[in-house]
Amino acid sequence: MRRFVRHFAALAAVSLLAPTFASARPIQAAPLADIDAFVENVRKTFNVPGIAVAIVKDGKVVHAKGYGVRKLGEATPVDEKTLFGIASNTKAFTCAAIAMLVEEGKLAWDDPVIKHVPGFLMYDAYVTREMTVRDLVTHRAGLPLGAGDLLYFPETDYTRAEIAHRIRFLKPSTSFRSAYNYDNILYLVAGQVIESVTGKSWDDVIRERIFVPVGMTASSTTYKAMLSGNVATPHAPMDGVIRPIAPMNFDNNAPAASINSNVEELARWAIVQLDGGSLESLKPGSKDRIFSAASGKQMWSAQTIQAVNDPPPGLEALRTNFAAYGLGWGLSEFRGYKVAAHTGGLPGYVSQVRLVPDLKLGVIVLTNQEVGVAFAAITSHVIDAYIGGGKTDWLAAYQALLAKRTGDADEVVKKAAAERAKGTSPSLALEKYAGTYRDAWRDDVTVTVEGGKLVMKFARSKQLVADLEHWHYDTFVARWRDRSLNADAYVTFQLKHDGTIEQVKMVAVSPATDFSYDFHDLLLVPVVEKKPK
Repeated sequence: MRRFVRHFAALAAVSLLAPTFASARPIQAAPLADIDAFVENVRKTFNVPGIAVAIVKDGKVVHAKGYGVRKLGEATPVDEKTLFGIASNTKAFTCAAIAMLVEEGKLAWDDPVIKHVPGFLMYDAYVTREMTVRDLVTHRAGLPLGAGDLLYFPETDYTRAEIAHRIRFLKPSTSFRSAYNYDNILYLVAGQVIESVTGKSWDDVIRERIFVPVGMTASSTTYKAMLSGNVATPHAPMDGVIRPIAPMNFDNNAPAASINSNVEELARWAIVQLDGGSLESLKPGSKDRIFSAASGKQMWSAQTIQAVNDPPPGLEALRTNFAAYGLGWGLSEFRGYKVAAHTGGLPGYVSQVRLVPDLKLGVIVLTNQEVGVAFAAITSHVIDAYIGGGKTDWLAAYQALLAKRTGDADEVVKKAAAERAKGTSPSLALEKYAGTYRDAWRDDVTVTVEGGKLVMKFARSKQLVADLEHWHYDTFVARWRDRSLNADAYVTFQLKHDGTIEQVKMVAVSPATDFSYDFHDLLLVPVVEKKPK
């Protein structure tokens, strides 16, 4: 998931963009001379407890190392075998599995989804009929950004089948195939397609068809694997202080973001990708491959065109002429070289895999803190070193970007506070706001009065419990008791002419809130209990 990237991981998308007018320079002889010092500087500057970095070149791992600690307050270091949640970097694995099945004639990229998953339904009947397997993984279905993520984020107890069923209630924000809007939920359906044609779970297919032949013996697809062993503890800011948090169980949308891995094994994956599916670099003399070169080329071909915007001030060197999404990979260029890359973000983990096919170069950065500019600075620095790029100080540039984005978000929050209507009070007595509210795709949200204050609870998600503080008029602010969420939201009750509540809407307080908190997609209406006759 780009979540399935946390907010500042999303900032790192600009690291995929670069000018086409810059001429390629010769490869430097010793591009890694300062890598240890640079990564440590990045780690300390952005307050990241642990980072792992791998670099592959010409079919070989030239660097694989950990920096910092697995958990704040403990001395155990991160190494090349330390597991991290790789989040949306999972998507490339899901697409690779589909590509293998396409080669075997078990399905086609342009098969209708309903051919393999007959119960699949979108909000619009036309889209249901026309949606293809390719559409599931290219973010062009017409759904809003991150639509439906609240079904599994933060952690919920919905099953995969329940989540897939609720897609039919998600209203589109654009027409079908007319725009790029990143989503995670349709990758779940892609997993169902895999299960339908193989008779095996998505997890088993990934393990048997990718992990085993590539030699990724420590990698896994389940939450349980992150509860012990050589595992990096996730960390998140809580009211401005970085603290350890529990790993999130993402098993119910595994095909989008559930893989756990380390840089040692992701380096092997990167080599196979750069070799067009061949295992020869990993197993000299072997003619085995996991997918064909043609499939590799298709996965790195533009499927959905993205808008190109000027980069933020200070990062003008990232200007590009194109950006697109392929099949599980983001595509653009860096100093004239094509780049295939993806980021990933879950609570407490953000990461990036970035490949430069023409140079047979790959960089993998895994972190256990929610600040994407850290991995962006490292991957840009490494690739620049190999191509003999410009003299951009990537650490300083991303430090400035983070400061600006943080400052801009803080200004939005301050402005809202300044414009808050003073001296107002709720239209109703607090108990009149209490009740059960429902949106078709997200089930019940309850509001109760506890200790003279309103409390909001989302059914099926134990973390979404908030105290409602009055803001003004009939708007409250949901202050989540779990402060690691960093997702406080305005809650506005809209009244009917008779003073009863008609509906409730929510929107995040800060623009820095991760897009996977798609509160704004909810339209909550009171649940009226039918009286027995």
